[in-house]
Amino acid sequence: MAVVKAQDLAGIVGQEVGVSDWIEIDQERINVFADVTEDHQFIHIDEEKAKQTPFGGTIAHGFLTLSMLSALAAGTSLVIDGIQMGINYGFEKVRFLQPVRAGKKIRGRFTLAEATERKPGQWMLKYAVSVEIEGEEKPALMAEWLTLQIVG
Repeated sequence: MAVVKAQDLAGIVGQEVGVSDWIEIDQERINVFADVTEDHQFIHIDEEKAKQTPFGGTIAHGFLTLSMLSALAAGTSLVIDGIQMGINYGFEKVRFLQPVRAGKKIRGRFTLAEATERKPGQWMLKYAVSVEIEGEEKPALMAEWLTLQIVG
């Protein structure tokens, strides 16, 4: 994570701030996610039946891919100097563009799109995020992700 001073944020807006390492989305991770969310659609968990679909095998849930943003951002997002805590504030937009097949790796690419001081010591950061799939041209998803950092 890059530590930045709040007064320097305006100069970083529009810049790519990080690219994560690759993380494998294996069948075990997909199965556990299916159990936790109670989404057991065959395309995610039935490897034999999923082979008969246009995907040729099981695919990760879109929400699984989205939920990986926290892990993907862990080493790549900005931290404002003096941060007391960071809060996931939600999304302006999320689009699932291509499914992640079981066994593929994903990584996140983060660009600081906006930085707004909502009130003294509270900074809303908006990231343009692309989740890439190793070996694929089209990303799995694109999102505008909001985080709130409380600085003391």
